[in-house]
Amino acid sequence: MEDIDEIKKKKLDEMLRKMKEKENFPNAPVVLNDGNFDGFVKKYSVAVIDCWAEWCGPCRMIAPIIDELAKEMQGKVAFGKLNVDENMEIPSRYYISAIPTLLIFKDGKMVDKVVGALPKQFLMEKISQYI
Repeated sequence: MEDIDEIKKKKLDEMLRKMKEKENFPNAPVVLNDGNFDGFVKKYSVAVIDCWAEWCGPCRMIAPIIDELAKEMQGKVAFGKLNVDENMEIPSRYYISAIPTLLIFKDGKMVDKVVGALPKQFLMEKISQYI
């Protein structure tokens, strides 16, 4: 049977590990490009990429929602933003034909795609499935 001090130490180590993991998740969307995209989605257990363009009205509508979700889901989900006009490789790879498109990755693999400017609650529920 484990000693109470060993149990306390294990629990403390687990709490510290979880705190460090949370600190490593950004609290705002990270600007991504064709060069750093793959590393970003592999680094985090769950990553959501907002594929957008400056001229896109619905993209501008959803941007504040993505910012809020990044803060609220910090420690669980990392958010990135990829400008599809400046980066052609990733949109081509994932067959992005309409924006805004959110690509959802779990453990480095794309598991879902959401197209359109949708309400915050819908997006939060959709993303939460993968946490």
